[in-house]
Amino acid sequence: MSFLIAYATWSGNTEEVAELIEAVLLNSDLDVTRYRIGTGPIPDVNEFDALIIGSFTWDKGATPDEVKDFAAEVGYKPPNVYVFGTGDTQFGGDELFCNAAVKLARFYESKYAPLKIEQSPRGTQEIDVINWTEGVIKQWAH
Repeated sequence: MSFLIAYATWSGNTEEVAELIEAVLLNSDLDVTRYRIGTGPIPDVNEFDALIIGSFTWDKGATPDEVKDFAAEVGYKPPNVYVFGTGDTQFGGDELFCNAAVKLARFYESKYAPLKIEQSPRGTQEIDVINWTEGVIKQWAH
């Protein structure tokens, strides 16, 4: 199995989650390519068995433009998409928390619930990332 982890980050929180997801996948002997959205040519999504896409939530629950541009440039909705996001409940409360991840999961018709991380994946949230990623592996395998 091969995974593309594509993510957008400004503060580094989403990148930390992407790195942790990558480590779990690599530890499971899976092929992984990690790509920071907006930093060069987009990898060919067709070359991967699954796409894991990550985004921070911006401006009152919005998905960042660079993530929207990535989806448009890919040009189609791959069949196996898993979504994670970072957010901050102090900006909009639970209603807007990680809203970009919720929107992306809906857009891609993901069959697996999006991972939502408050700011960074440190502490107990690191376990959430590990458990979510292990669940992705099991869900994809079935």
